[in-house]
Amino acid sequence: MKRIITTLFVSLVFVSIGFGQTKLIEKVTQSDGELVIPYEKYILDNGLTLIIHEDDSDPLVHVDVTYHVGSAREELGKSGFAHFFEHMMFQGSENIADEEHFKIVSESGGTLNGTTNRDRTNYFETLPSNQLEIALWLEADRMGFLLPAVTQQKFEVQRSTVKNEKQQNYDNRAYGLYSELNAASLYPYGHPYSWLTIGKLEDLDRANLEDLKNFFLRWYGPNNAVLTVGGDVNPEEVVALVEKYFGVIPSGPEVEEMELEPVTIEEDRYVSYVDNNIRFPALIFTYPTVPRFHEDEAPLDFLAQILGTGRSSYFFQKFVQTQKAIQAFAGNSSSELAGEFSMFVLPYPGQTLAGFETEMRGILEQFAEDGVSDEDLMKIKASYESSFINRLANVSGKVSQLASYEIFAESANFIESDLQRYLDVTKEDIMRVFNKYVYQQPAVVQSVLPNEDTEPAKPDSYTPPTEGENPYPQADYTGLQYERPTGDDFDRSEKPEPKTAPLVQVPEFWKDSFNNGIEVIGTNYNEIPIVTLQLSIQGGHRMNAYEPDKAGLASLTASMLNESTENYTAEEIQEELRKTASTVRVSSGNSSTTVYISTLKKNLDRTLELAEEIMMRPGFDESDFSRVKMQQLEGLRSSYQNPASVAGMVYNRLLYGDEHIYSVSSSGLEETIERISLDDVKTFYEKYYDPQLSELVIVGDIEEDEILSKLDFLREWEPKDAEVPDLPEVEPAENTKIYLVDKKGAPQSQIRIGYMTDLTFDATGEYYKTGLMNYVLGGAFNSRINLNLREDKGWTYGARTYFTASDEPGPFTAAAGIKAAATDSAVYEFMKEITEYREGGITEEELEFMRNSIGQRDAREYEAPYQKAGFLRQIIRYDLDESFVDEQAYIIQTISQEEINDLAKKHLQPEGFYILVVGDAESHRENLEALGYEVIAVTEKGDIISEYEEGNTSGEGEQ
Repeated sequence: MKRIITTLFVSLVFVSIGFGQTKLIEKVTQSDGELVIPYEKYILDNGLTLIIHEDDSDPLVHVDVTYHVGSAREELGKSGFAHFFEHMMFQGSENIADEEHFKIVSESGGTLNGTTNRDRTNYFETLPSNQLEIALWLEADRMGFLLPAVTQQKFEVQRSTVKNEKQQNYDNRAYGLYSELNAASLYPYGHPYSWLTIGKLEDLDRANLEDLKNFFLRWYGPNNAVLTVGGDVNPEEVVALVEKYFGVIPSGPEVEEMELEPVTIEEDRYVSYVDNNIRFPALIFTYPTVPRFHEDEAPLDFLAQILGTGRSSYFFQKFVQTQKAIQAFAGNSSSELAGEFSMFVLPYPGQTLAGFETEMRGILEQFAEDGVSDEDLMKIKASYESSFINRLANVSGKVSQLASYEIFAESANFIESDLQRYLDVTKEDIMRVFNKYVYQQPAVVQSVLPNEDTEPAKPDSYTPPTEGENPYPQADYTGLQYERPTGDDFDRSEKPEPKTAPLVQVPEFWKDSFNNGIEVIGTNYNEIPIVTLQLSIQGGHRMNAYEPDKAGLASLTASMLNESTENYTAEEIQEELRKTASTVRVSSGNSSTTVYISTLKKNLDRTLELAEEIMMRPGFDESDFSRVKMQQLEGLRSSYQNPASVAGMVYNRLLYGDEHIYSVSSSGLEETIERISLDDVKTFYEKYYDPQLSELVIVGDIEEDEILSKLDFLREWEPKDAEVPDLPEVEPAENTKIYLVDKKGAPQSQIRIGYMTDLTFDATGEYYKTGLMNYVLGGAFNSRINLNLREDKGWTYGARTYFTASDEPGPFTAAAGIKAAATDSAVYEFMKEITEYREGGITEEELEFMRNSIGQRDAREYEAPYQKAGFLRQIIRYDLDESFVDEQAYIIQTISQEEINDLAKKHLQPEGFYILVVGDAESHRENLEALGYEVIAVTEKGDIISEYEEGNTSGEGEQ
């Protein structure tokens, strides 16, 4: 196999000199064309590891602080602390006020976040490179000066916020609780992986402020952290700034590596639970395997691909291809201390899980007999190599990789070894791990049931223990005391002044047009050797307006183009793509159908051959159609179980009214999908897949002449003279009403509030300016609405407002998932905030915040290939001149407080809101009525329920 990397030239320097108290430990350099992330590594006297990656391709800096602490360091009965601290670290510190962290980074033109997993917690910012010092000042303050600012009130608000996150992402989500039951069933009592990172609600309820402070003192010292800085930076300057801000922070207690015995189970453990959010039952096998970077991890990952990834996989062939299941896959996941190999199947209703268990075990028997083919191994390695390279498409990806390697691998310079261990996997390796960890080995066998009447694969044989002796090592929290860092020769309370803002260059691009009507735009991107093409065919779901009784046809047609062609079966064409580690995918949305093509440059010619086959010679096979239609139909039925999906569908029906095609999901309705035939699909393709409606965006490591010379199949595409249909005007609501969809027992309510505007997309006109107006209302983390509902009251994981539009008018929307008990209060607060903003307008401080935030973020707008593609697609779709970026910058800096306030009065209307609540109707109806609005009961499909039908949400009324 031809490899894209060569032997690395690595310069390693081990010295004890450097800058002040900081020692240069290692330096890794790069020669042209080599797959390596160059960096310098330093150690401060307090144990902080500093890694610097210099990359001047964009005027950006990415700062990442990774602490080697995740949920695995928590105590039994005190779970969720690591994740809780991810929230608390954004609540201000001694020198940064409450809520200021997000505000400071946002108004610096940056973005930020934090994440927690079993083994580490990280905090990161991406900013214009002139804002480096601000990022370091912020991170140092919460590392060394957090605890003086931690209060009981902040603790309570964030505890409530975390509970809402748990309800939104686990309790109120389809299959959301399977991972919690799996962890408790697979790992022994007390094992640090036997609970989830989010923690248990009862543990969060028991926690107190002192517990939380002790957790911070134990694990958040600089000696347990890696600070990684990447981007357009000068290493000497970085070291000096890191010394300045982090150097006085004292080391924390020593942190030792955790070494645990491998997890084993003696016999199959059958467990189950009922999930009211699902339509399809699930059957999940989980086997204990090996930690990350173990020699068996790579062959286990490849085993999972053979069994459960792609159309040639055993699971797809056995279950999806035969229309027994809507989804089936296998996967291997390895963490620092242990790993898990899983097999997951979602059967269509009407089949038994016991039967599926027998068939899943039969697959393993078949694989034991078949073994691994040379072709399987070649495809998997090609695919892995491609995805590995794509991780390095932006500076944040490279910085994250360095930080992860530094903590969990042999060294930060592990990228070649990491790729090589996968490229070195043999067929024998895969069969060895199959026999050792999976074949005829005991597993947790979990059944997820849609109701009490569904039978599990077998009756439960195991109950996760909730008490007993804990044999695992416990951290020592005694004697911990906060010592405020001293020794600064500057005032930490003063925010650093940024340097001069970098000059941001809009990507250079070229344009062309083909005689058949395709408009083409492209730009060069040579940081990694990939080429991406995105063909957009105007129409999509909108074309269903010609035959609304067959809504869903555009989506079904796009799906069929991912199936068989004239010369390849569906399995064969996908396997050909896997051989070249390429992607050709067709999808359909509301206003367009998109053909997405991505490949390593070395495989471009073959990928374009396959793209031509897929686009120009679809097979439209009857068996493919039967399977894809069933998947679309069952997927739609399943969405009625999901509160967020229901909210989206019903909200659109309210906004657009039943005479508009956008009142129906692009997937259609059950009755419209049932009407669609294969001939309908063929006709839709022949009529509406038209080069005259098409725009092509090209981003990659290739010049204009070279790529255009390879696109004859697009030049020769015959025009169809298709026209995108006009859509009817939307009738506004006469007055504000609440529409209530009953989701019995829901721990959260999904809320949507909005109305249809008369705004269409423009890049520099009223639509653009309205977006600026909305920013401080609900468009930023520090917006009025999110600060109120999330940060002040702890009712939600996030609340926002936004305007959307294309060449057709779009809506204003306010949205959130709200804890059930606060449903009516949240509706009141939403409406209050919108009203107060409309009547009182923006403050001078908010106006300045908006200007700084949006005005400085251009530095991170064009970094990654997908960002460049989005920028170019906007230009070609709306026929923009590149000067629109300068016009936007001028608008941001000159728009007045008066103009913002006029826009708020004009576009935040006082009446005619649709207020939609999806939640427990019995609990909420009376309180919602007390708000003074008429409350109308509707089904999960948006049909109004007449009074005599109330309580029976399956009624079929007329809207």
